[in-house]
Amino acid sequence: MSGEKLRLDKYLWAIRLFKTRTQAAAACDSGKVKLNGAAVKAAKSVNLGDKFDVKTEARRWRIEVVGLLQNRVQYSEAIKYYVDITPEEDKLLNARIAASFDTGKRQSKIGRPTKRERRDLDDFMQED
Repeated sequence: MSGEKLRLDKYLWAIRLFKTRTQAAAACDSGKVKLNGAAVKAAKSVNLGDKFDVKTEARRWRIEVVGLLQNRVQYSEAIKYYVDITPEEDKLLNARIAASFDTGKRQSKIGRPTKRERRDLDDFMQED
């Protein structure tokens, strides 16, 4: 496999950092994938030992290539082809972002009252 060429977007898709190869290519084109601090294109050849900084929607990654993977495989197999060398502070930052994730549900005591709260409020006001 070492003699074969493998595109960066295909590799990032195969190791499951992106759901589609199109998303991986778009991330490369928009500068969210870097090799040694410099943005790289989707067609860049991946070599063993390369270290990439990848920014996905979910988190930031710093990975080292330890194997070349041509096709997408299940997660338990895919993690054998890279080493996650993300610094601890970036991992903690991602945990904080996930903890403050907005579910779309109104937080208690903020904004308009619910229908039930409105009825309770009306009942309370009419007792006077």
